[in-house]
Amino acid sequence: MKLEKLILATITTDASRVQSGQNVFVCNTTEEGDAVAAELEAILDGIAHKLSNDVYIIVKH
Repeated sequence: MKLEKLILATITTDASRVQSGQNVFVCNTTEEGDAVAAELEAILDGIAHKLSNDVYIIVKH
């Protein structure tokens, strides 16, 4: 079974903006969120998409 189009992680500075039950990384600053998104993008072999100033998702296409 091959999974496609899957959200692997969410990175945010405001936990109230995302649903629980998924892989959520809460950062203290936007800069920290940028860095975490870049690292997770490489580690998870996914693509980071910035949805707003304080929310990224890492997806597998």
